[in-house]
Amino acid sequence: MGASRSSGTTDELGPDEDSGGGPPGLSADPGVRADEASIPGAPDGSELLAALLDGMDAALCAFDAAGTVTHWNREAERVLGWSADEAVGRSGFAGWAVRRADADEVQARLMSAMDAPGRQVHEFALLRKDGGRVLVRTQSAGVRGADGQPAGVYCAFSEVHAQIDLERAIALSEALLEDASWGVVLVDVDLRPTVVNAYASRALGGGRTALLGRPLGELVVQGVEELEAALHHVLAEGAPSAPAELWVTLRTAEGERRRCWRSGFLRLASPLTEEPVPLGVGWLFQDVTAAKLAEQEADRLRFRTSQLHRAARTASECEDPMEAATSLLDFALAGFADHVLVDLVAGERLVRTAATPFDAPGPCLPVSAGAVPARYGPGHPALQSVERTGTVRTSAAAGDADPAGWAVERRWPRDAAHALCAVLRSRGRTLGVLTFLRAANRAAFERTDTAYAETVAARVAGAVDLAQVTGAGNSL
Repeated sequence: MGASRSSGTTDELGPDEDSGGGPPGLSADPGVRADEASIPGAPDGSELLAALLDGMDAALCAFDAAGTVTHWNREAERVLGWSADEAVGRSGFAGWAVRRADADEVQARLMSAMDAPGRQVHEFALLRKDGGRVLVRTQSAGVRGADGQPAGVYCAFSEVHAQIDLERAIALSEALLEDASWGVVLVDVDLRPTVVNAYASRALGGGRTALLGRPLGELVVQGVEELEAALHHVLAEGAPSAPAELWVTLRTAEGERRRCWRSGFLRLASPLTEEPVPLGVGWLFQDVTAAKLAEQEADRLRFRTSQLHRAARTASECEDPMEAATSLLDFALAGFADHVLVDLVAGERLVRTAATPFDAPGPCLPVSAGAVPARYGPGHPALQSVERTGTVRTSAAAGDADPAGWAVERRWPRDAAHALCAVLRSRGRTLGVLTFLRAANRAAFERTDTAYAETVAARVAGAVDLAQVTGAGNSL
């Protein structure tokens, strides 16, 4: 910003012997006590005043009681192009900074602030030195002399578009932090929330003030590492080019909740320093859990429908009905379960007829030694499925000290932790039961899995029934 200039003499402002030089009300020694004037090396009042004026971000000028320009800082020079040497000492703006036709009105409105309390805000079209016009918004206030009487006016002004941009930015930030339909969280460089809007407080499960200053790990049970890594990346490298979808598990009063947040990040830096100083990260997010779950379910349904279609085509080419049944199960297992067991009714008991390997992944094949009795104890899920002619789901207890023992006790592979038993029914008869098993690293079977398993069981039951009718299953 260019040099600010004071008149340096009292006769430009009207006689004011007590002012010590400079414009009335704008003391040459603002804030400096008389006993400080002799401090060695200390700047005098005029130097301090010039430095203060030139350091301002707003354009500033001052008038004495007669309307003569007494001060003109560097920002005023930048906005209008007139230097301090060209501005100071002129009477008003007429003919140089304002069109003559508008000069009287502008001067009257500016000088009216001398006798009015508080500040007045006006908008004027001023002239640049190059002849262009610029619309400015001014804030003007009166200056009092040592005797308390009106002695002049100071006027701070800025280009209207810059002021409107600032107001828009403030309005935007207030709207985001109050009524936005996205969550907004401002975190500091230590990754602790400093500002949380209403949406974010509801999503995080806490009050807006209760969340402030707390580590994210206290709020997020799972997924906090990915979230903090994203925040660290923004602080170091800047904002990513596209939103990210983060799955997190929250700790709430009602228990843990699994949520998906579509998140965008912005690095915040101070605009008041030459080198960008990181203030933290602006994190904007929206809860898209319902949409993502629906999308996942649609993808799962399409895949399973495709698998059933392929399985039906493959089974139709099998001459042996039991081979068709095991082929159906091979297609059904993909993405659905780790193991499958086929137990058929033989008199009063169930016999193991086909299964996938217990010790490694593999296809569903007939039992090599022929059908063997399934030694299930009372209350076994497979027996319950036969008795109820329905589907039974079960899982090992959470935190079980011996999950392998749970599976072995039920005559299942040691890695089994979740089971779904679907009854085989054809022509009004119960033919047996299918048991699908998942390992502990997979989710438990859900209701949507039940519908798929029952569809597979119905097709397998048809193949088993055909095998028994044709005699192909006599050895089973």
